[in-house]
Amino acid sequence: MAVSIADIQKIRKMTGAGLADCKKALTETDGDFDKAVEIIREKGQAIAAKRSDRETSNGCVLAKADNGFAAIVALKCETDFVANGADYIKLTQDILDVAVAAKAKSLDEVKELALVDGTKVQDAVVARSGITGEKMELDGYNFIQGDNVSVYDHMGKHLLCTMVQTNKPAEEQAHVIAMQVAAMNPVALDEASVPQEVKDTELKVAIEKTKEEQVAKAVENALRKAGFNIYISENEEHLAEGIQKGSITEAQAEEIRNIKKETAEQKAANLSEQMVQNIAKGRMAKFFKDSCLLNQEFIQDSKQSVSDYLKSSDKELTVIAFKRFTLRAE
Repeated sequence: MAVSIADIQKIRKMTGAGLADCKKALTETDGDFDKAVEIIREKGQAIAAKRSDRETSNGCVLAKADNGFAAIVALKCETDFVANGADYIKLTQDILDVAVAAKAKSLDEVKELALVDGTKVQDAVVARSGITGEKMELDGYNFIQGDNVSVYDHMGKHLLCTMVQTNKPAEEQAHVIAMQVAAMNPVALDEASVPQEVKDTELKVAIEKTKEEQVAKAVENALRKAGFNIYISENEEHLAEGIQKGSITEAQAEEIRNIKKETAEQKAANLSEQMVQNIAKGRMAKFFKDSCLLNQEFIQDSKQSVSDYLKSSDKELTVIAFKRFTLRAE
């Protein structure tokens, strides 16, 4: 049967598929709209399965706050060409809208929600995959429940979004801090909010790094005292280079190796535990300052912390929650 332009446009509006795909589906089903839609969806499933091992490093991230609930959702795809398409951004927004309206608490819950046209979110994502020919997936969902939440789409590029909740209404300050979160990527709200596992790991790293630096400093001093060039003494490659150029002899290279080995062993065995702990604590203090939102230097004035900035406008004002999601590797 002949397929009219009106029919093609109708099914295109229903599915978002290309005109050629709509015409082909209608022709194959003799104009049966339900069967044509099913064909288009099956095509999306086939493409999604075929490209299931592909990397989705691009996509669209959006954030929204409404009626005491805020969320960030990320719909990922393979290329920025698809990610920047108006239909793709609209689908992401539609998914975010129903997620916020339903006050969804998990990504699995979001996938089962129905869009305005009745299509399940996960089915809509698969169908869009069939239209674009790229693997797509919902990956990344964060929410904050409660009032006084400011959302921020970094530079309006839909690649990085943040949410910040304050303990009282303060839209201007919350927006500024949402930009802070985007720029500085804090790992926790304050020192007390850092998981103990993270604290233990960071302290262990700080102690090991301190010991390594103290040993390295002792070795360098011993080499200097013996009159050897630090660059040549750095590693076996530099020693070989020094021998080749005639800067040192084989015997001197062996002497350097012995000095490094003996000094390192002696220093490691006689390190002051108190000194190591003190230096490690200093490193931890820097970690908390760099990684905890309220402790961080305020991006608009490095002379004060984020906490200081908030209290400068209201002594009781503080941040009680924040979320951040980005598609970019950091």
